[in-house]
Amino acid sequence: MFERLDRLNEDPILGLMARYRADPAPDKVDLGVGVYRNLDGETPVLAAVRSAEASVIGAQTTKSYVAPAGRAEFNAAVADLVLGPAHAALRERRARTVQAPGGCGALRLGAELIRASAPTAVVHVSDPSWANHIPLLGGCGLQLARYPYYDAAAHALRFESMLECLERAPAGDVVLIHACCHNPTGADLSGPQWTALIDLLERRRLTPFLDLAYQGLGTGLDADAEGVRRVAERIPELLVAVSFSKNLGLYRERAGALIAVCADVDRADAVHSHLLQIARSIYSMPPDHGAAIAARVLADPLLRESWIAELGEMRGRLVGMRALLAGRLRAATGGGDFDFLTGQSGMFSLLGVSGAAVAALRDEHHIYMTADSRMNVAGILPGNAQHVADSVAAILRRGI
Repeated sequence: MFERLDRLNEDPILGLMARYRADPAPDKVDLGVGVYRNLDGETPVLAAVRSAEASVIGAQTTKSYVAPAGRAEFNAAVADLVLGPAHAALRERRARTVQAPGGCGALRLGAELIRASAPTAVVHVSDPSWANHIPLLGGCGLQLARYPYYDAAAHALRFESMLECLERAPAGDVVLIHACCHNPTGADLSGPQWTALIDLLERRRLTPFLDLAYQGLGTGLDADAEGVRRVAERIPELLVAVSFSKNLGLYRERAGALIAVCADVDRADAVHSHLLQIARSIYSMPPDHGAAIAARVLADPLLRESWIAELGEMRGRLVGMRALLAGRLRAATGGGDFDFLTGQSGMFSLLGVSGAAVAALRDEHHIYMTADSRMNVAGILPGNAQHVADSVAAILRRGI
């Protein structure tokens, strides 16, 4: 049976990780892997998570299954965190939340739900977007299309082109939207741009599918969810994929959720039943440990306060490293071509250099980023920012 299978190319990010690990250079810099790092270059276990985990383990009396929908208190806390506890969708019981194996699991649940309810719908994905969006959504058989989002050369949103493209989308199509901290660009919609986009979604009867993977790492927990909340005020049906990998550091615990907001209670119940069946057919039961930790942090006032403070420190570090690198690049290159870094948010930005420049940075200067020049700002440290800036300047001077 297996003799017909050819070996596939390795995942580009996983391959980049392997090359970085094998590089013996003492000054190597990892700007490729999408994990948060502190000033020591480590991806820490947050203090609030450590305390919550000890409490969860101490209180456990069984390892039996929880439920296909996951942990009930986790789901309720996620809905409150994302939509806000006073949101009309929650008051009117039109929202249903299902725990998923990370944000990836939530995206796939949403894709399978779309395929079950509207198999001919096209899902419109931003150009550029997180690389795994395409296989996660398209892998279940959905047709995908791209809408313009960002001009890497100009370091600017292509917002008018985005609206023009989506104006042509047929009613019933789905639009995947990064709720905040756009990956890979770091360029987010402004308040007026959210208004214009919501107007279009409502007028064209398009269904929003919002990916909220970085809540709290942009401006703050409430501010980063503002776009989702505004969409849910106007659009009767939407999906939100939520991840706690970045903001709680629960990467390997795979803690995520899918929120479905529906027009009324009956439709919400119907959607919920389909999501449970989809989950059952893919993975049966979600992993509990990360969700139990997240639920404990969100429910305990002291742990929640500790987490919010830690999250603020993480956010501040990202802002600080953006400013540091932009300043060092300005000095090294003699111009402000990289000042755009300070106006973006979250963990990622597109440096905007060529693929050849990315290869030269890797091979000659041991600086690793993805081929499209996506850079994880959390990989910038006070000790390597000058090396990165000098290396970029040296490559650019050669006209690569």
